[in-house]
Order: sequence, then structure tokens, then C-alpha cells
Amino acid sequence: MGSPTAPQRQFPSGAAYAEALQHTQLCFQHPELRGARPELTKLGLPRAISGAFASVFSLTSPTSGHRYAVKCFTRYVPDQERRYQAISARLARLDGAELSQPWKLGFEYLPDAITVGQERYPVLKMEWIEAVTLSSWLDANHADRYAVDRLADRFAALTCDLSRNEIAHGDLQHGNLLVAHDDTLRLVDYDGMYVPALSGLGGTERGHRNYQSPLRGNDDFGVTLDRFSAWVIFMSLKSIATDPALWNRLHEPSGEFLLLTEDDFKSPGGSTGLQTLLAHPDRAVSSLAEQVRSLAFQPLDLLPPLSDAIPKQRTAATTSTPASPAATVPGGAGGLPGWMNGYVTPQAGLPQAAPPGAAPNCFRTRTVLDVVTAVLVPLLLAVTGLLLVAGSPMPLTGIGAPVVVAAAITMIAWSRRVERAQSQAVLAGLTTQLTQLDDPVKAAEKLRKQKAKFDAQEAKRTDAHPKELEKLRARYHAELKEAEQRKVRKQRDIAKKIDGLSEELRNALAKALAAKQTAYVRDQLDRRLIAQSPPHGIGKTLAARLADAGIRTAADFTGYRAVQNSSYASVGAELRLRSGRFVNIPGIGEAKAIALDIWRKDLYNSAVARQPSALTLPERLPIEHDNARYRAQLTGQRQTLESAAEALRESARKQLEEGQKRLARENTLAGEDAARQRREFSRRTVTLQQNSALHGALSASADAARLRRRGLSYARYVRFLYAGR
Repeated sequence: MGSPTAPQRQFPSGAAYAEALQHTQLCFQHPELRGARPELTKLGLPRAISGAFASVFSLTSPTSGHRYAVKCFTRYVPDQERRYQAISARLARLDGAELSQPWKLGFEYLPDAITVGQERYPVLKMEWIEAVTLSSWLDANHADRYAVDRLADRFAALTCDLSRNEIAHGDLQHGNLLVAHDDTLRLVDYDGMYVPALSGLGGTERGHRNYQSPLRGNDDFGVTLDRFSAWVIFMSLKSIATDPALWNRLHEPSGEFLLLTEDDFKSPGGSTGLQTLLAHPDRAVSSLAEQVRSLAFQPLDLLPPLSDAIPKQRTAATTSTPASPAATVPGGAGGLPGWMNGYVTPQAGLPQAAPPGAAPNCFRTRTVLDVVTAVLVPLLLAVTGLLLVAGSPMPLTGIGAPVVVAAAITMIAWSRRVERAQSQAVLAGLTTQLTQLDDPVKAAEKLRKQKAKFDAQEAKRTDAHPKELEKLRARYHAELKEAEQRKVRKQRDIAKKIDGLSEELRNALAKALAAKQTAYVRDQLDRRLIAQSPPHGIGKTLAARLADAGIRTAADFTGYRAVQNSSYASVGAELRLRSGRFVNIPGIGEAKAIALDIWRKDLYNSAVARQPSALTLPERLPIEHDNARYRAQLTGQRQTLESAAEALRESARKQLEEGQKRLARENTLAGEDAARQRREFSRRTVTLQQNSALHGALSASADAARLRRRGLSYARYVRFLYAGR
């Protein structure tokens, strides 16, 4: 049976490590670290670079003179040694000549390397590199557009190196990307790195929040882990290279981000920074910003590698032709972002927007009805004119009848034009399609709320799992402690009893000897009959009276007491029987009672003088055997206690293992359900983006169709009848 999972080990704080590192000749055993000189603060203490899981110190070896970065862990990391061994083995197989730049750093995992207090802890000994963080480099060099653009390309090449070798860093961000003196990159902090040998394990961290996808979860751990953060960093570098003013405009001094933060990815609609980039006049900036916006709500395993977009980005950057309004919508058919073609299948049955050119915007060929109308209308108007000139006595309504007829004929001809029917059909179709779509704003808000609720529940669940494990372990250790205390308490009681057995044996032997002596004395007294050897002054008559009262031998009475006779002014006596009752025997006064008592005492003293002084062997053996049997019984009970305690420990172990398996099973099922829910959110997000893009396209097409209908007005038709256009 497997042993229970060990409780998480408690690691020292950064301050505790700093205190220990003041005496490196004592806390280290490694030959290159023993006696090493730490870099000190102004207060003379070892300088620490602290993070979430560790503190890093700079140490210079006294033997080799090399400078090392020594990472001291402050928090428990599952399977830490196994992870570093796998990462080290994978990085060692990389051929430096095939890498785009010397970005990987050598390191060595040293278990039990440093002593803090009375305990030993592991450290990571890493190669020291003279470099600055990416954000610090940008502070100094953001105005050099060429240098920033070249660094962006080098970063893209670094991500290609990782992807090609099936490696993911897990926490690509400004603090883990160092820029060396030759403007090449170095990648540090391999704690959360993924290599194929670790595919069966989960991730140990979520990465810097300002560089990670909102959809990244605890179960995401694979080759696609870096894709979103790679896009964010590449977009930031290319945007700064295009417009250096963006650094001072969007970056905060000492800010833990480049241009965008976590809130920009979660709520792109309300993000000032993202909207600034989306609205940037340079297509290279806006297209990359749109790309990042689209990626923010896609599952990690669907995101394309950065290398897929680099040629497109370069093409966009070199294109000077202004983009058409339709080109600003990053999508293909059905509103899908262009990069997702081939990754996501458009939803079946989704209504498609009618092409804007399907609705005519003018009248074309004249029909027979148009020709007849064109001829009749002037004739009718001419008749009306002649009647007015001739001064016809007809009422005005009669004179105007030809005008009304001409207008009616024109209206009939206009209403029967096929272009109007086509335009109406297109507009009606677009309106119908719009009504079939949900309001994108409301749908997005509903999805956001549901996802926020899901994220809160997931956070609560993931926080509860280790707590439940800790409860199991605490209960296990409490049961072990209680079983041990119960065993010790009972063993102590048994030990007391065993220690007291010798005294009990002595007491039992003494008691048996006393009983034997008492029986002997009584037997001797029982043998001395008063009638056969009466004491002085006791005749046959008094002996007979004594016998009638139950006093025949010296053993039948134990003394006397004096009593005052009521009828005589003399002192009488009462004898005390063996039962303790007093009897008055006629003829036995105080003098005779004294004589009887002296006689009995003499016999008693004589018997005591002759009584046995020791037990015989047959008399001792049963007592000693009983004592030995009880000793063996107690010894057996003590051994049984150990077996019972081991059984309790085994039962507690089984309960712990069963509880751990149950929690692991429940956590796995919940994780799978959460993954399915995330995929469903991703699918709905893609559908929402499709609907949103389609809704916008349909709305634009409907507006265009209404605009085209203006070219089919009654006035335009009259002009068409006579001008042909």
C-alpha cells in the first residue's frame, strides 16, 4: 500500500535566507558557493530580488570567481526536482548554433543545498547575465525605432525557437525577458516551463496577469501556453517601433506591463489603451491591436503561433494604400477573424449578409409602360393647358382631371418598376436577417456576467481543493497523535502494574503466611478444651455452664468485660464470644473471668511461639504462578497495544488515501467540467464575434440599401422618363 501524500513543506522567507547568506561558509556545502560573496545592500545585508515563489541573490564564487544567481525558494512547488531535471535535460539537448540568439541560460538544481536554521533546502544555481529587463531597456531606447523593431523581430525569433522545440516558457513578460549589451534577448525564470517530459503534470503558476489570456486556467499546460503573451509583447514592440510616443502615452513609470494590462484584455470595449491602438492611423499598429483583441477570448489551444502573423504584419506595414471601410473589419465570411480560418468552423445555419450591390440605386431600361406614360403625360398636360387657354366653362375640377390622370398614370408606372421591388426585397431580407440576430451588446454583457460567475466559482473551487486536502492531512495527523497518546497512556498504566507485581507477590506471600499462622494458632486453641484442662478455679460445674454458653475451648472466647451486679454490691464479668457477643455465665465473676483470660492468653502466646515462620514450596508455587501469569498477561496487553495502534495508524492511512483519491477524482471531474465550460464559453465567444461582425455588416448593408432606395424616388423616376437617367 502506498504511503500517504506528505504535507507541503514550509519554506523560509526571503529575509530568513538573507540572514543565512551572511555566513555562506556555514550555510553552503557546494564547493563553488561555500564562502561565496553575496551582493550587499547599503545596510550590509545580502540583496534579494523577490518574487512570488522565490528570492534571488547574486553570489560570487571564491574558487572560480564566477558570478551566479542563486534562487532560494520561499513556497512549495509540486514535483520541483523532477520538473527542473526534465527542463534541464531538454534545454541541454538544444544546439546553440541552431537558436536565433543565445537566449537560454545554464542552471543547476541543488537539493538540500542551503542550511537555514536547523533545516536544509534546495536552491537553483544559475548563470549570471549582465542585462536589463525589457521594460528598463524600452525606458532608455523606445525612441530608437530601428532598435525596437529589430528587438521585436528577435523576440519573434525566440518564440519560434521555443515552438520549434515544443517548449513553452509559461510566463513571458517584461521581467523574464532580459536584453543583453548586444541587444539580444535572454530568457530567465524557468519555474513554470513546459517541456514534453512534463506533459503528464499540471502547471505550477498562471503567469503575469498583464500578459495572460483571460481564458488561461489552472489546467492549461502545454506547447500553446505562451501564444497569447507572445502576441501581446510582439504587438507592443511593433507599435512602439512604429510610434515611439505610444510608450510615454500608454506605459506608466515602473508599471508592471508594456502598453496593455489585464483589464484591457478582459473589457476591450472600455479599454482606453486598446482603443487607442485600434484607432491608430498606422495599419501596422491597428491590425496587431485588433489581432490581440480577437485572441483575448479564444482558448489557448486555438491561438495561432506568432510566426503565422509576421509576414502579414510586414505586408501591412509596407502598404500605403488607405484601407476601405470594409477592410477595417478583421474577418472572413461570417465575421470570423481572418487568422481563425482553418481553426474554427463557422456556425452552421448562420444568416449571411446580402451583398450591398444587390439593391439597384437607379432606373435602367425603359419599358413599354414607361414609353406610354412618357407620351400620355405630356398630352394630358397639353389638354389641360388648352382648356385653360380657351376659357372652357367646365368647372376647375373638370379642367384638372387630365392632370390627376397623368399623375396617376405616372404613379402606376413608377410603382411597377422592377428596381423598386428589387430594392424592397433586399431591404426586407436584410431587416429579416437583423431580427434573427441577438443584440450583440446585450449578448456580450450576458456572456460576460456568466463567465464572471463561472470564474468566481472556479476560483472558489480551486482554492477549496488544497484546503480540503489540508483538512484530510490534519485529520490524519490528529488521529495518529490521538492513537499514539492513547497507546502511551495505556502502556504507562501497564508498566505501573508490571512494576508493582513484585510488591504484590511479596504481599500475597505475606498474606498467605499470615493466614497459615492464624489457622495454626486457632487450631492449637481449638485443641485445648476447658473441661479437660480447666484453668484454676473452674470446676466441672462451671465448665458445663461454659459449654452450654458455647465456650468449650480456648478459641471460643476472646476476652471479658467487668459489669456491676445490680442485686449485689459486687463486680461481675461477661465473656466475649468469638463472634463478638458478650455472655453472662452464672458463677463466673470477675476473678474467674480474669483466670480464664490469662489461661487463654498463655495458650495463645504458646501457640504463636510455635507457629510456622514460612510457607512450604507447594504453598508458594500457586501464588508465584498466579503472579507470573498476570505478568505475562500484562506483557501481552502491552504488545497488543502496539498492534492496535498500528491498526489505527493503518486505518487512518487508508482513510487519508481514500479521501485523497476521492478529492482527486472530484477535482479531476470538476476540472474536466470546467474545461468543457471554458470551451463552451470560447465557442459562444466566437459565435458572438461572428454575430457581432455579421450584425455590423447587415446594419451597414441595410443603411446602404436605404440610401440606394433614394435613387428610386418618384422625382427620380419622372426625370428618368424624359432624361433617361
